[in-house]
Amino acid sequence: MPVVTRIAPSPTGDPHVGTAYIGLFNHTLAHQAQAAGEEGKFILRIEDTDRNRYVPDSEKRIFQMMQWLGLTPDESPLQGGPNGPYRQSERFDIYGEYARKLVESGHAYYAFETPEELAALREEAQKEGRVIAVPSRDLDPAEAQRRVEAGEAAVIRLKVPREGETVVNDALRKPIAFQNREIDDKVLLKADRYPTYHLANVVDDRLMGVTHVIRAEEWITSTPIHVLLYRAFGWPEPVFAHMPLLRNADKSKISKRKNPTSVEWYMEQGFLPEAMLNFLATMGWTHPEGQEIFDLAEFQRVFRLEDVTLGGPVFSLDKLKWMNGKYLREVLSEEEVAKRLHDYLASQKHDLPYDDYFRAVVHMMIPRMDVFSEFLEKTPYFWSEGYPVNEKAQKLIEEGRPFLRELAARLKNLPSFDPATTEAALRAFAEEKGLKPGKVMQPLRAAIAGTSESPGMFEMLEALGQERVVARVERAAGADR
Repeated sequence: MPVVTRIAPSPTGDPHVGTAYIGLFNHTLAHQAQAAGEEGKFILRIEDTDRNRYVPDSEKRIFQMMQWLGLTPDESPLQGGPNGPYRQSERFDIYGEYARKLVESGHAYYAFETPEELAALREEAQKEGRVIAVPSRDLDPAEAQRRVEAGEAAVIRLKVPREGETVVNDALRKPIAFQNREIDDKVLLKADRYPTYHLANVVDDRLMGVTHVIRAEEWITSTPIHVLLYRAFGWPEPVFAHMPLLRNADKSKISKRKNPTSVEWYMEQGFLPEAMLNFLATMGWTHPEGQEIFDLAEFQRVFRLEDVTLGGPVFSLDKLKWMNGKYLREVLSEEEVAKRLHDYLASQKHDLPYDDYFRAVVHMMIPRMDVFSEFLEKTPYFWSEGYPVNEKAQKLIEEGRPFLRELAARLKNLPSFDPATTEAALRAFAEEKGLKPGKVMQPLRAAIAGTSESPGMFEMLEALGQERVVARVERAAGADR
């Protein structure tokens, strides 16, 4: 059986982590088929019929997100393909044709009610606890056709059976039965000839050969409409699988009020795409061998759709940061981290030379950062003499004032500044003064870094260099900052 999946985002704002999440599972299922030598295809379609919410640059940003994640589609508005066009706004003639076919077969009808009439009908239906009854449903089809041909404005509505039930078969759930009497006659084609989501979605999936519809569980309540449409057209239904929604810690649906939801935010913070994919893969699914860290190839090797669990997965920013840190420290080589960090900083308009000094600082900071945005935040003293001195560091400098000038002279006279030499010198100095080593090194750290938290003292001294370290200690010994 071929496996053709799709992701169909709407260009209405920031590229959402939910789109990346659903895209990952669709991409994986299609690529599993390809790896098995079967027909597998992953399609990216742009559903841009909601012109009121349309954001002009949103489509481009969706493409950038998918490229960053490495979820390359086989067909899309960029790549093209045999099933294009891949923007719904370029397929209007197709939707009109299929909507009229439903009218001709008796599965849909022209409706002429005005917005005011519909509001009154809806109010009446709400009071009686039933779905809205549209009078146009009972019009003679020939009369309705005559009115349309005369230029009267009309929408096309699906004629939902009033008896029986519509059963949705979901690969992740038991069959779900919906009573037909509780389903509205949904609009399929608006009076301005724009299709609604229901019609465009089903027609596009069918014409593009989609075999598996993997989407968020919020679409379950719309699925009986789609099942009715497949049956009305006489088409076989695809496999439906509704993934559990990403949740905040309080189990509410993930929202930007409680969690960053734009993938661009994670890109700007310096998260790794591999870590983001790894994290999203664990939302509703667990590696069969209990692994927490795995790449996309491993996910494609072991993933099975039937292993998805339906408990609401919590999108924890802390867990994602932890996982990103694991990638920095355990998965990528130090050289790869340095190169990617330098590229990231360049993208954020920070022009630092890629040299031995930069690589030395990266080496020291890898254990101390989880995302790239923390690098400059935690290392201002490596790049400028105007580094800030926090309150705790200022107190430590005050404690060290009695001996800092003498310490500066001792450091200035060292024959070399490698870690072994500086460590021996500092420990000897502390012993001479009758102090524990920490009582010397803490004020020294505060003087040269402006903080009590920094990488290893002796590596830091070597990286900064003898001249710069001595100048900073002398300044701390004799000047108010």
